[in-house]
Amino acid sequence: MLGIVGYRYRLELLMAAAPIASNLTDPIAAHRPVAWAQGPTEPPAPPDARPPNIVLILADDLGYNDISLHNGQTMPDGTPTTPNIDSIARNGVAFANGYAANAVCAPSRAAIMTGRYSTRFGFEYTPFYRIGVTIFDWMQERDPSPLPTLIHHDRSDAVPEMRAQGMPASEVTLAEVLKAADYQTAHIGKWHLGGEGDMRAARQGFDDSLNMSSGLYLPTASDDVVNATLDFSSIDKMVWTSMRYAADFNGSEKFEPSGYLTDYYTDQAIEVIAANRNRPFFLYLAHWAPHTPLQASRADFEAMAHIEDHAARVYAAMIHALDRSVGRVLASLREQGLEQNTLVIFTSDNGGAGYLGLPDVNQPYRGWKLTLFEGGIHVPFFMQWPAQIAASTTFPHPVAHLDVFATAAAAAGAGLPDDRVIDGVNLLPHLADATLPAPHETLFWREGHHQAVRYGDWKLIVSNQSPDAEQRTKSWLFNLADDPTERHNVAQHPAQVATLQALLDAHNAEQATPLWPSLIDGPQLIDKTVAEPYVAGDEYIYWPN
Repeated sequence: MLGIVGYRYRLELLMAAAPIASNLTDPIAAHRPVAWAQGPTEPPAPPDARPPNIVLILADDLGYNDISLHNGQTMPDGTPTTPNIDSIARNGVAFANGYAANAVCAPSRAAIMTGRYSTRFGFEYTPFYRIGVTIFDWMQERDPSPLPTLIHHDRSDAVPEMRAQGMPASEVTLAEVLKAADYQTAHIGKWHLGGEGDMRAARQGFDDSLNMSSGLYLPTASDDVVNATLDFSSIDKMVWTSMRYAADFNGSEKFEPSGYLTDYYTDQAIEVIAANRNRPFFLYLAHWAPHTPLQASRADFEAMAHIEDHAARVYAAMIHALDRSVGRVLASLREQGLEQNTLVIFTSDNGGAGYLGLPDVNQPYRGWKLTLFEGGIHVPFFMQWPAQIAASTTFPHPVAHLDVFATAAAAAGAGLPDDRVIDGVNLLPHLADATLPAPHETLFWREGHHQAVRYGDWKLIVSNQSPDAEQRTKSWLFNLADDPTERHNVAQHPAQVATLQALLDAHNAEQATPLWPSLIDGPQLIDKTVAEPYVAGDEYIYWPN
């Protein structure tokens, strides 16, 4: 009898055991203060007479429509939902066509840190626990779908442990370039580019790294947290199973943060600014918010009382905390007399996720995180540097995460590596002179067989549509000047498809072999969230992790 019960609930038992198999049961010590490196007590030069400070704030899975500058939504009292994030655009530039480097977090972050397509150095697939193969297999067996997930059992032995799936140490990061230019460098939050050896942030150019060891915003039983679980989402179930409340500092043992995670990271960011107010610094504030698990502080949840749906209310509260964080960082720069000569960059690693079950996060665009439709890659992207960038600027041409590297290096007067291709462009001359040509004629995205290219106003998306030996591929072609929300597939024009496919083929010929293979090909509906059932005729892609 026990065997029958055990078999019936083997998925739950396996997911409960997954943290053990994934080295997520390391001891977590009590909270401890972080000892950030302290700069000079007196400034060697006035703030405006030295190279600019650089603050990069990266949100996680923030949808285009989550920003009130884009959606026009307001709270009942008339206060914008993201006034502080919006202020970066008002005080600087909003990139109307800002693109993530990928539709999923880790490859996108690798491109931000290097200014290179991550496929140039084999960082093509999202790091994935090997035990996930079995979890997804049993999920599919228990809840079969008309669009099956293809699970590559034969590849699992070729995938290293999760901590070893990362960016090669031979890549030159933005932190390394700025450190060579005498910047103090600090990382706070998510890294996701390797968890061991020289792949860790503290070995990739950051003098100090307060790393997100795991991803709970607060312990689930805390009196100060409001949780929202998404029973329709297998990804959400895995997140809740595997995440803990933990941080580490410069490779220390894990310890508990202090308070709600977004606020904790903000507190630490303010400490970094204060510690380094008298020397140039680079602060990489890589927030976890608003990535799942959906957890809000009770105070922020109460502030969203006008929202009836529980999950939507928790999600809105998480964005409220993220916006408050941005406001506090900006206020700290002002208080320290650093605002005028600090380049602040704000963006999201990719679009909002369909597995939230919230249909409007990427409006007006189609698609979600994991898909190369605009909803997966067209992201909030703002910069301010009052000393150099005119306020209330709107930049119409396509720009990308790739450009953060070259732009920040140029602002700092730092040289770029000359022994490798740098795909990003210094955007500062383009912001100063509107007559210059667009920074990019062509942009590319690739994760396995799911690929896209934008050439001028034309965009081609390709995806394997059948997880079997036939490898049937579908193409979508859009003219974004006429159809920015990708509603009308004009792939029946073979000459234009061939032109863009040739560009994609030439790009692919320059890319490296993936460092590890994908383990799953998962179906992703383009126009429906995970909470909605597939109906014959719905458009979809297969995403290789």
